[in-house]
Formats: sequence, structure tokens, C-alpha cells
Amino acid sequence: MNSSDNIEAPRPNNILDRSIAKVSELLSLLFAFTVLISFYEVLSRYVFNSPTIWVHETASFLGGSLFVIGGAYALATDKHVRVVLIYDSVSARTKRYLNIFHHLAGLLFSGLLVFAAWQMVSNSWFTPWGEMRLETSGTAWDPPFPALLKGLILVTVSLMFIQFTLHLISEIQGLQEEDDV
Repeated sequence: MNSSDNIEAPRPNNILDRSIAKVSELLSLLFAFTVLISFYEVLSRYVFNSPTIWVHETASFLGGSLFVIGGAYALATDKHVRVVLIYDSVSARTKRYLNIFHHLAGLLFSGLLVFAAWQMVSNSWFTPWGEMRLETSGTAWDPPFPALLKGLILVTVSLMFIQFTLHLISEIQGLQEEDDV
């Protein structure tokens, strides 16, 4: 395999990927906030014997939210998991076909996730008789974090569906350009 066979790893090359990467990098600062409020909880609980009712749920919600957003970020920056032992040993054209297969599988998977997430959101945001009422945690503080996280999952997997579509189009165009040369 010579250097002309190498395909540049796709970096955020469309406006959606670039936007997701920038927003995700800003949101990653919330990990530091999570550490700070967790430290505050430890001090409050063990030094001042005055535990909070909000830190654990807030930290869990932020961590879960950032984990969900991480999927779209990994796709936008091409940091997703792949079997490099195989991928790195094939030609550039075969890599394109593997990418197309990956994007088609991703479309199917994210499409099914959108459907499942919509079911979760509708159950957690609306009562059986159709009124809007966000599902809450059921604790003493009782924030609507479960419903909000389910909404974030729906938005994120919908974005990933669009990302997979854009990546598939780009990969097919790359194949057509190779054929034209």
C-alpha cells in the first residue's frame, strides 16, 4: 500500500459536524462543574454535616447528558470505534466501501434509536390523556431530569441520523470522484 492509497481521516468537514464538535467541546467544561459540585457535596456532608439534596441528581444528569452527546461528537470527529487491524490494512477504495457499510449500519441503528427515543419521550413528557407533564425523579428534590435526558437522547440520535446521512453522501461522492479520474 503506498501513500496515495491513504484516505485522509474525515475531520469535521460539514457545518453540522463542525457545530457539534464546537458545542461538545464547550459542553465538556461541564465535567469540571460536576467535579466541583461533587466536591462541594463531600465538604457539606462530611465537614459540615449538612448534605445537599440536589448534587447527586445534578451530577448524574450532567454526566449522562455529556455521555449521550459524546456519541455525536465521536461521529463528528471520526473518533468512533473501528477495527483498525482490518481497516488500516486495506486499500483506500476498500476503506470507502467499509465506510459506506458503517454509515448504512449507523443509519439503521440511529433510525431505530430515534423511534425508541420518541416512544420514551412521549411517555415521559405527556400524560396518557395528552397533557404535558415532565417525568420527575421521584426524590425529595424531584427534578424533571429523567424527562430532560430522554429528550436529549431523542435530539442527539436524530442529529446522528442526519450525520450518518451526510457522511454516506460524502463517501458515495468520493467513490464517484475516484471513478471519474
